[in-house]
Amino acid sequence: MNLNKILLSTLLTLFILLGMCTPLMASVYDMGGLNKRLIGEPKRHTIVKGDSFQQIAEQYDVGFLALLAANPKHAPSLLKIGAEIIIPNQMILPFITRTGIVINLPELRLYYFSPEENKVHVFPVGIGRQGLSTPLTSTVISEKRKDPIWRPTQEMQDRHFAEHGKYLAKEVAAGPNNPFGKYALRLGTSEYLIHGSNKRFGIGMRASSGCIRLYDDDIKWLYDNVPVNTGVRVVNQPVKMSYENGDKQLIEIHQPLTDIEETQGNVIVTKAMQRFVGTDREYWRQLLPIIEKPQGLVIELMK
Repeated sequence: MNLNKILLSTLLTLFILLGMCTPLMASVYDMGGLNKRLIGEPKRHTIVKGDSFQQIAEQYDVGFLALLAANPKHAPSLLKIGAEIIIPNQMILPFITRTGIVINLPELRLYYFSPEENKVHVFPVGIGRQGLSTPLTSTVISEKRKDPIWRPTQEMQDRHFAEHGKYLAKEVAAGPNNPFGKYALRLGTSEYLIHGSNKRFGIGMRASSGCIRLYDDDIKWLYDNVPVNTGVRVVNQPVKMSYENGDKQLIEIHQPLTDIEETQGNVIVTKAMQRFVGTDREYWRQLLPIIEKPQGLVIELMK
C-alpha cells in the first residue's frame, strides 16, 4: 500500500471515530407554512458494540429521558447489538407564536425560532428537579456571559448543608468544576439562567435547581447566535395536537410534570383534547396506552 493510500485510510478512520464520539449539532428544521406544525423525520439507530443510551442521546442531540420514553422495550443497561431504537427527532411545534426562544418543560426541549429565516433550532435541555421546578415565565435574555462565575444562592447553601452537613464554596471560577459550564444567558432580572454544564449527564432530565442546562456545543451556539433582548417563554404543554394537510390528525403526548418526588403526573384529558380526538372509539383505543404511559412520539390517529 503506498503512502497516499495509508494517509487516506488513516484520515477515514479518524473521521469515523470522531463521528462516533462527537455529538451532532442542534437539529434545524424548515417550518413550512403557518398551518404546518409537524417538523422532523422519523429516525432509527442500530445498536453497535459500546453504545449506551447516554452516548446515543449525545450523538443525536436528544434528551436522555426522551430517548428512554421513546424506547420502553429497551433496557438501558442491556442494549442488544443489532437492535434498533427510535430517535425522537420528529415533533409537533408547541402552540405558541413562532418567535424567540420557547422552552416546553414537559418535553425538555428548547426551540429557537430564527428571525431571519423560516427555520427552528431544537435543543434538549435539563430543567429543575422535583421541588425546584423551573418557573413558567415570559421574559427576555437580559445578559450573556462567557466563562461565568458560579455563586450558589443562600437557599442552595442551606439545602446543601441540610443534605450533606457542609456548605458549598461561596463561588467557583470558570473551569472544569464550574456547574454553569462555559456560557450563560440570564432570564430577565431573575436568578435563572440558560447555561452549559460541567456534567454531561442530566441534559434532557429534571436535574437542576431550576435553571436550564444544555450540552456545551448547544449553549455555545445560542451564545453566539441569540442576541440580548430576545424573548423567552417557558411553557407547560405536555400534549400537542395538529391537523396536518387538512386531514391528518397528529398528537404528541409527554409525561406531565409533578413536584412530588418519585411520582409521575397523570395526563389530563382536556376539553381541547376531547374535541380534537372526537368520539371515534378506535381513536381512543389507540390513545389509551399512550395516555397511561407517554412516549413523546408523534402519533397519527388512524382507523
